[in-house]
Amino acid sequence: MVQARHKSFVPAWRCPLSLIHSPEMHKNLIARIPRVTGSDLREWFHRLESGPSFMRHAERATWLADEHGLTHAYAAAIVHEYEVQRRTRLNSA
Repeated sequence: MVQARHKSFVPAWRCPLSLIHSPEMHKNLIARIPRVTGSDLREWFHRLESGPSFMRHAERATWLADEHGLTHAYAAAIVHEYEVQRRTRLNSA
């Protein structure tokens, strides 16, 4: 039997986090991503680049969370880190 996915449903092993992340929390989330998700940041960045072309950060994070079963906190941290690294790459070119 398949359960319908509800926005308010949070599996018992996942802890809902605030949508406002401090730099320290962002750093901690990024450090845990490979262990928690089984994929490193490069793989997540590739998925973002291969996925739908959303313009807004929130749309990309929601897609990543829904498509790959991540919590919004991890998805938002991945999108934010992708944008920071992309901006750094573009500015140094």
